[in-house]
Amino acid sequence: MTKVNTLVLTGYGTNSHVETAHTARLAGSDRTDIVHFSDIISAKTRLDSYNFLIFPGGFLDGDDLGAGQAAAQRWLYLRDAEGKPLLDGLRTFLHRGGLILGICNGFQLLVKLGILPALDGKLFARQVSLGHNDSARFEDRWVSLKPNPESPCVFTKGLEHCGLLPMPVRHGEGKLVAQDDETLQRLESEHLIALQYADPETGLPTQTYPCNPNGSPLAIAGLTDPTGHVLGLMPHPEAFHHATNHPGWTRGEYAVLGTALFENAVNFLREQPSCC
Repeated sequence: MTKVNTLVLTGYGTNSHVETAHTARLAGSDRTDIVHFSDIISAKTRLDSYNFLIFPGGFLDGDDLGAGQAAAQRWLYLRDAEGKPLLDGLRTFLHRGGLILGICNGFQLLVKLGILPALDGKLFARQVSLGHNDSARFEDRWVSLKPNPESPCVFTKGLEHCGLLPMPVRHGEGKLVAQDDETLQRLESEHLIALQYADPETGLPTQTYPCNPNGSPLAIAGLTDPTGHVLGLMPHPEAFHHATNHPGWTRGEYAVLGTALFENAVNFLREQPSCC
């Protein structure tokens, strides 16, 4: 049985790292470390020591130049203390079967890095982005998510049988923007839309505000890549790691906890040949 070693990155405006690491531990991660990005640069911490990498939420660099934009440039162009491009470490991590989860600001980073959606297997080529909410305001509310049963996503596998997933959102730039209509159509036809905002009454994906809090086309709340090993989503699963996190918990108005996404990842990695 493979041990699950989880790396939660922090620094430069990340603010959900402790909560995210706690949720990974609740999900059964054998080792969970919170590491500052500077330790990646200095080569004190190496990605090859882990098989689960999480980019948590926050406000990287104060969202200057756009959410996740400055952080993407660091990953794209910096080298570590040994002279190795940071991208080489990410590429190797993915090629050996590691899982990556990007939550909110982490999702913004993944799309701007070009790790998602990676159409045609193209890594580090930006194909989509995340822009300002249609409401022109910061959205802080609970939403309902519909998992896509056709998606290859490891994190959401089997969750369609659990009904809608309640999770909170807290973002100002969560609307998915594709480079063209064909890209958007491919996200749908290739089942890379892992999670959609849904109307809790009908259970169907919706464009209606506030059920869809940002106006994202095709009600896109989360994307995966063709391998299913990467998930980026705007809602915060780590903020629903206990029943009492839900505002309606005393009335039983909740279902599957956000930890289910983490548990799926941990269980998947346990069944894989050791890669670390």
